[in-house]
Amino acid sequence: MEKTVAIKMGIKPGSPAYFAGSDEAPIAAINLPDLKILKSLSGKIDYIHLFAKDQKKMEEWFPKLKKHLAINGMLWVSWPKAKQLGTDLNIKEVIRIGYDHGLVESTALSINPVWSALKFTYPKAGKEYNNSYGKLPE
Repeated sequence: MEKTVAIKMGIKPGSPAYFAGSDEAPIAAINLPDLKILKSLSGKIDYIHLFAKDQKKMEEWFPKLKKHLAINGMLWVSWPKAKQLGTDLNIKEVIRIGYDHGLVESTALSINPVWSALKFTYPKAGKEYNNSYGKLPE
């Protein structure tokens, strides 16, 4: 049996979740479990997912979403692959923006033929992060 995208992403059933800029097709492709989907940003959230078609949208949303990310939560960023949908995002830019805002990347995966996804979390204390695409703020 093949794992669903949601299982690969580590999404736990019943988790509080928030989606920003979401499109129906990639969300359907994730095959989400039952979640507590929040209509507004409030409190700390375990699973946040930003769908960004351009750098401007990612730069606008990322810091807002980070403020609500639970300490052990995950902020997934999805963007169109290979310049589809007119995007100016690629994995290098997504990583740079995440690091600029103090989060580090871990898992990358494909949601469907159009959308990629990259998981961001808070850096672990004492761990050194060396990424040629991004640098954590001092």
